[in-house]
Amino acid sequence: MGQGESAFLDDPETPLTLTEKTLPAVAAYVKSGSNHNPKQIVVLAGAGISTSAGIPDFRSPGTGIYSQLARLNLPDAEAVFDIDFFRENPLPFYCLARELYPGKFYPTVSHAFLALLTKKGVLLKVFTQNIDCLERRVGVPSEKIVEAHGSFATQRCIDCKKEFPDREMKLHVADATVPYCKDPHCGGIVKPDIVFFGEAMPTLFRDNCQYPATADVILVMGTSLSVAPFSATPDMAPGGTPRVLINKERVGSLGHRTDDVLVLGTCDDGVRKFADELGWRDELEALWRGVVGDEEAERQLVSAAEQKKKLEDEVNLLTERVESALKLDDQSGQDGPGQDGRSQNNSSGENKVTDAGVGKGPPVAAAKDEDAAMPKQSDVAVSDAVAVADADAVADAGHGADEQVKSIESSANPAADKADAPKTPCLDTHKETREAAQETGITESVEPEAVQEEAAEKDNTTETK
Repeated sequence: MGQGESAFLDDPETPLTLTEKTLPAVAAYVKSGSNHNPKQIVVLAGAGISTSAGIPDFRSPGTGIYSQLARLNLPDAEAVFDIDFFRENPLPFYCLARELYPGKFYPTVSHAFLALLTKKGVLLKVFTQNIDCLERRVGVPSEKIVEAHGSFATQRCIDCKKEFPDREMKLHVADATVPYCKDPHCGGIVKPDIVFFGEAMPTLFRDNCQYPATADVILVMGTSLSVAPFSATPDMAPGGTPRVLINKERVGSLGHRTDDVLVLGTCDDGVRKFADELGWRDELEALWRGVVGDEEAERQLVSAAEQKKKLEDEVNLLTERVESALKLDDQSGQDGPGQDGRSQNNSSGENKVTDAGVGKGPPVAAAKDEDAAMPKQSDVAVSDAVAVADADAVADAGHGADEQVKSIESSANPAADKADAPKTPCLDTHKETREAAQETGITESVEPEAVQEEAAEKDNTTETK
């Protein structure tokens, strides 16, 4: 799909609210509001808005973090973000956190568009699946942000829930060491307030999920809408509410209603087109460059090929550090202390790191139940499913060539829903099955199974003798 004009795919009916099913019509509708009664926009954002910032993605086949982690001695590639595995061995997560922690990445022009909507008085809320805090960094007020999957902004003990100082947390992340609760009677592991597999959705999400139903416009950007309950939010808008999708491909129910408009392409290209129609393009570019500086702005506009190489190098570095952490933990011995300073002995019989690899127990990343299920970190993301490829060069008078990273998000597998899944959208917790992960090429490491088979063969030989 190219950087074509906005399109409406299915419904031939006349729109109820817009004059026509195009981006210019949406812009005219937004501008029809007054200073005393401005139109209110709810934004639903995924990792696609952070792609050009250079943040490594999780789901891309071959280059994504999960794809690289799949070859290591982990219960599965997502175990690093599973709360049970984290309790057993938090070090692999902190090896990743050092590279993903906020501070080294800058907002994109898509983030700047959110800040511009705030400045114009038309942003009601932005629901983001990302944990990178870039909405905050670009200047969107915290009261306007709903971090559906949490963020790195705060951290606390996983046992007593006491908060941990920001300054000390940054030191631990920089050194890739595990922080522990400062309460001498607790000593639990400290974790950033991002949602792991096996954890409930943040209260903030549940407390604000009514806003999509009250918005004048729904703007969906850079998400596959494959993670519940976030995926249900666009459908909360009443019929006749304009819904705009800026994405590489069509997702969810977008395109089926009378006032749906699809802008197919990268998020950065899409918001620039929207800003053009609103008459805000110069202001958008100035705001963005004022936040990130000209050097970073030009870096984000590099060719797709260069960006792909940078992402591949970043992912390889992350994988090497996690692999090193696992090897160090193996060397510590089955019953000895792990790299987190705690014993790796697990009397429950679940997965544990041993000298022989990872034991074959129940899959630690599986959803526990509806009230303790966790969204996929890919959509939490750091970057959704982003496949980097050559992007079309877009020549815009007065603004130069915008060469963008091509992001293609994996769509959800409808067949992945289990029989016990709720038939109506659940807005309290997330429930997503493993089949969706398998579709993206994420597979469990076979090494632990091979180790077990070898051990079994030795036992049989001994019995024969």
